[in-house]
Amino acid sequence: MKKALPWIIVVVILLAIFLWVKNTYNSLVSADEAASSAWAQVENVYQRRSDLIPNLVATVKGYAEYEGNTLQEVVEARAKATQVTVDPERLDEESIARFQESQTALGSALGRLMVVVEKYPDLKANQNFLDLQAQLEGTENRISVERKNFNEVVQSYNTKLRRFPSNIIGNIFGFEKKGYFKAVEGAEVAPQVEF
Repeated sequence: MKKALPWIIVVVILLAIFLWVKNTYNSLVSADEAASSAWAQVENVYQRRSDLIPNLVATVKGYAEYEGNTLQEVVEARAKATQVTVDPERLDEESIARFQESQTALGSALGRLMVVVEKYPDLKANQNFLDLQAQLEGTENRISVERKNFNEVVQSYNTKLRRFPSNIIGNIFGFEKKGYFKAVEGAEVAPQVEF
């Protein structure tokens, strides 16, 4: 029995280390998957916005014959925004910034379109346009919520990844820090309204 005691102690220590590594690794995998899932939801709401745009453009085109340039800008911005994709396995700052930049350009084009709409009272009274506008506003709110949720999930993952001792397991198995959505450059300055 005395000869077996050291072996039992070694086996218990190795088992404890194995369980600790396994649990830490699995919690990092779960956090990584949560970040990927949150990213998929962000893409989902951006896709919803993208899907609404053709109907919106078609509705506006019927009323605003002389605004072809603005409509073309929206169509082109949508095309560019749908071309920019981010691999959920590589949610780094650069990829998210590139995605956000294309989506911001699309949002700006939509904003210019909504300004143009103000010139057309018949269009503003069109029920189809009003429904599309309401859906677009709701989608913009969803985008904001999902971006916030994504940032919260990524913060949890990044915190877990940086904490000791899980940072050791993270480094050994190649887990990488994820990027955040950030405010668009210039968002810190309030727009000036002149009457």
